[in-house]
Amino acid sequence: MATLHIPTPLRPYTGGKMEIEVHGKNIADLLLQLVDEFPAVRPYIYDEQNHVRPYVNLFLNGEDVRNMQGDETPVGKDDKVRIVPSIAGGADRNAEIQKGKIL
Repeated sequence: MATLHIPTPLRPYTGGKMEIEVHGKNIADLLLQLVDEFPAVRPYIYDEQNHVRPYVNLFLNGEDVRNMQGDETPVGKDDKVRIVPSIAGGADRNAEIQKGKIL
């Protein structure tokens, strides 16, 4: 079984679990197993059309699956899959530099 790492912001929806053991032939299967086992996490992974949200980044053994076969990327029993949600916010550093606020 592959190991799916749960990021801190999603752990309240997975009973506090940091990792879960999942099985399936590809990334899509693993995500479906995740949301079947923990339905409360579904809105944070999928949009209303059941597509993986664009800010949900998925890595297989450290490699971004978007550079592979996306959610159809095959997964082996010893693989590690990591969900990494994008983080937004903060100041536009270039704008602040131009205003002379950051040296």
